[in-house]
Amino acid sequence: KITENAKKSLASLKRGNPQLEPTLAIIQAHNDHLIQEANKSFAEEVGLRVIHICLPEGSTKNEIISEILRLNEDPNVQGLALDLPESLCSSKVLNTVKPEKDVDGLSNVNLGRLVRGDVSDCLVPPTVCAVMELLEDLGGKTVLLVGAGGALGAALQTMLQREGAAVLSCDWKAPQLQSELRHADVVVFGSAKPSDVPVSWIKPGTTVISCSHDLLSEKRNDGQQNKPAAEKAVGSLAIAMRMQNMVKNMERWIQSQQNRKWDLHCLKLQPLSPVPSDIEISRAQSPKAVDVLAKEIGLLTDEIESYGQTKAKVRLSLLERLKDQPDGKYVLVAGITPTPLGEGKSTVTVGLVQALTAHLNINSFACLRQPSQGPTFGVKGGAAGGGYAQVIPMEEFNLHLTGDIHAITAANNLLAAAIDARILHENTQSDKSLYNRLVPVVNGVRAFSAIQLARLRRLGINKTDPASLTEEESTKFARLDIDPSSITWQRVVDTNDRFLRKISVGQANTEKGFVRQAQFDIAVASEIMAILALTTSLQDMKERLGKMVVASDKKGEPVTAEDLGVTGALAVLMKDAIKPTLMQTLEGTPVFVHAGPFANIAQGTSSVLADKIALKLVGEKGFVVTEAGFGADIGMEKFFNIKCRASGLVPNVVVLVATVRALKMHGGGPNVTAGAPLKKEYTEENLQLVADGCCNLQKQIQIAQLFGVPVVVALNVFKTDSPAEVDLVCKIAKESGAFDAVPCNHWSIGGKGAVKLAQAVEKAANQKNNFKFLYKLELPIAEKIRIIAQKVYGAEDIELSPAAQSQVDRYTRQGFGNLPICMAKTHLSLSHQPERKGVPTGFILPISDMRASIGAGFIYPLVGTMSTMPGLPTRPCFYDIDLDPITEQVKGLF
Repeated sequence: KITENAKKSLASLKRGNPQLEPTLAIIQAHNDHLIQEANKSFAEEVGLRVIHICLPEGSTKNEIISEILRLNEDPNVQGLALDLPESLCSSKVLNTVKPEKDVDGLSNVNLGRLVRGDVSDCLVPPTVCAVMELLEDLGGKTVLLVGAGGALGAALQTMLQREGAAVLSCDWKAPQLQSELRHADVVVFGSAKPSDVPVSWIKPGTTVISCSHDLLSEKRNDGQQNKPAAEKAVGSLAIAMRMQNMVKNMERWIQSQQNRKWDLHCLKLQPLSPVPSDIEISRAQSPKAVDVLAKEIGLLTDEIESYGQTKAKVRLSLLERLKDQPDGKYVLVAGITPTPLGEGKSTVTVGLVQALTAHLNINSFACLRQPSQGPTFGVKGGAAGGGYAQVIPMEEFNLHLTGDIHAITAANNLLAAAIDARILHENTQSDKSLYNRLVPVVNGVRAFSAIQLARLRRLGINKTDPASLTEEESTKFARLDIDPSSITWQRVVDTNDRFLRKISVGQANTEKGFVRQAQFDIAVASEIMAILALTTSLQDMKERLGKMVVASDKKGEPVTAEDLGVTGALAVLMKDAIKPTLMQTLEGTPVFVHAGPFANIAQGTSSVLADKIALKLVGEKGFVVTEAGFGADIGMEKFFNIKCRASGLVPNVVVLVATVRALKMHGGGPNVTAGAPLKKEYTEENLQLVADGCCNLQKQIQIAQLFGVPVVVALNVFKTDSPAEVDLVCKIAKESGAFDAVPCNHWSIGGKGAVKLAQAVEKAANQKNNFKFLYKLELPIAEKIRIIAQKVYGAEDIELSPAAQSQVDRYTRQGFGNLPICMAKTHLSLSHQPERKGVPTGFILPISDMRASIGAGFIYPLVGTMSTMPGLPTRPCFYDIDLDPITEQVKGLF
């Protein structure tokens, strides 16, 4: 009956969770095969998987504890039981088992709940369940527990008293044992009866229950059922109860996963006025150790790789463990067209999750991009948010982090080196010599590598023996015939170095005159960064890396990284970079930092993997907040049309960030000069300028509405903004179709200043969502560009240069016409002219050239003149950056 009920319950759980594979691990330190077989038999009958860890007899407590700790952290094991000799069942051993995996219910946590009467929140030990199943009508009876101490004795006493029995306890060596046995109505042996205790001490008619582990006792006593002092052994019944507990454990686990509130210790803020610098605020807060944060949000020990005390990589195995967990709500933070006055998208992203988690007790995650060294040492000075809404430690966020950008730089430049080396070797060797060097004899054997076999298959050569290729086939295999003038793959460095925008390579005598013009891009503009942001798995990343088109051959056909044989090596360099980095906000809420491509030349988003993992961790009622680069016309459009296509995720809300000061500039306010005091138009009330500038805000709201997603406007408030100006912006935003518009003060006081924004986002997320893409992929390349230009930017039409048209024809011919579009355009205006603020109209959008990121999966048209390598200003940020040699503290970040 017990196993049948457990079987039905488990089957019901599996119907609702088809991927469920509950596994019970049992640690044994003896060779009792009968117990092992009984566990296995009952588990199979119920539908559970059971694994036995058989430790040698004589194993120490520390050896057993070590095994328990390993199984505690094994995500594939949901229940843990111990079949140990009594001498090893110490409190220390029993309490090592995680309470949530303790199917035998003998840990202090579980027993405490049992004694307090929290039956719904604990498991009754299987042996105790079996005893209670064998006993009936205990009211008023005297029950004697003999040799039942420790956890088992405490649990037995609690359950028997709950049924109305008078419970006494006695040791086998106690002098009063004989007297107590004669007066008891029920006797429960907690351990095997010593031979020097005769059965005659027990009065006839007494019910005797044995809790001994010896299953054979059942068979020994089968013929004694009619004798006055016959024992009833709990053996197999207890094992059936253990399996029932395992099923109950799974029920509780599923329920906790579905409605899990994080046990998060949020950090307190003590905001100062005036607000200190970002670095001072960051250093005034003491972050939690990253392993503590990881545990609070439900990560297992083996799912993180710590980099110091405050940051850690998160392994992708987490996605497999949580694959049945429902996703949380998905929120995108975008902005109006940027101005030199700043809007604060990262600050809003951080402030919003601080409000949701620390103040509204809603699981939430921020997913941010990793800042490039270029802006950090150039103009911008970092990107960790700001004020009392930032990621900490600020220095670590902005400097190196976990080395992802360095990995991208290494992988990118390895591929660049492979291209030029291949051209040189093909130009200086005969067909035969080239083939022999590509497929050398090693230890007397010549064989193709796996990547070379893949190239042969792409060429239609279905042979595996290097000696079997014809001369024509070996030449076709060995020669890529790269056209040097068609090379699109550039070298990268993560520094603003304007003098690398155009260079020549190959000038050394060793390169035999093969000189060509090339350039360096900033590292985050590499296609490998775009791939990192869009990939969904290690296998997907390998495939994308292999598809990267680096040039064309002399027949006009694409040459890929796979053709160069470098795909595996690139994947090796990127194997750690693919894992998101876990950090925290000032209020101790979790943040993923991952990927960081420029939004004006690439898609400008945090990674798909970070979003997917975060959505699982927050649970169905939680929120994941991520950001898009620059204005909604650039970052948000690419987020929806490129990233959402790659991820399959559907956003619930767009938060559109604006400031009164930036809107004044869009309304015709005077230019702003770096370092100069702001003009009075920006520091004094000017309702007309604000009203005029709201045209840009209205346009960005309309762009979001093209995709069918509700919009909440977040107005970052400055102390110079008048209440009338703030009210006017919120009024115009709501009249223009925003679901809500909310003033925010998180920069000056932390998450508390974004609570109203968080509440508005929560309400908007429950609205009907009609998300749709802007265009169909099957449309011609030029038509997709035209749709973006007209519907998003407000252009009258587009104009393709002859070079751009030639590339459109080439990409269409090569089979790349069905990819989404990633516009490379200035972020400073809706048009291609940076100086045109507000909402320009009547312009023709010029497409000067066209590029393709086939591995990342998009075509990117170049609008006007676009630089992929920023330059340093006259006075870069590095003038202020220094290191204290005594404290090793970094100075000058802001």
